[in-house]
Amino acid sequence: MVNDALWRAAPPALSASVLDCLTEPASLSLRLQAGGHRFAVTVLQQGEDRVQADEADALGLAVGAPMYARHVLLTLEDVPVVFARSAARPGCPDWQPLLQRGSRSLGLTLFGELSGLSREPLRYGLLAAGHPLAGAAAQTQAAAGYPARRCRFLLGGSPLLLTELFLPALEDFL
Repeated sequence: MVNDALWRAAPPALSASVLDCLTEPASLSLRLQAGGHRFAVTVLQQGEDRVQADEADALGLAVGAPMYARHVLLTLEDVPVVFARSAARPGCPDWQPLLQRGSRSLGLTLFGELSGLSREPLRYGLLAAGHPLAGAAAQTQAAAGYPARRCRFLLGGSPLLLTELFLPALEDFL
């Protein structure tokens, strides 16, 4: 799917509680809500962005090309626990309406029963400070590295790439 040097089929070595959450095969939003803590989605940025090197192949776009992105924080009890980026081709009629959902969770739709949606296997990484998404996550919570998962979805033949970075505070809720 994408850059096998960074994104792998096997998750990195983590504590049991974080690993269990990282490898959750269903909606991460539902998983977080099931813990009984107040869950919310905060939109940080939404609109035109640029394709990153490890996204290009999965989106079928050139590195640096325009694309549409939605950056959000998933919070528990108002504490950010996950930074997520959803990336799609610009103006995509399949994904644009789904991404323009305000503070509603995209994961509930993606891992639900959306007709015509296919999902590729989860891929895992440990994003270090040099990765652009680690830099974005560090603006919320600094860390040496961020356990992350990524999945590509196809709807009407159009790809959406969802990347979720687990922030250090998540472990306090697990």
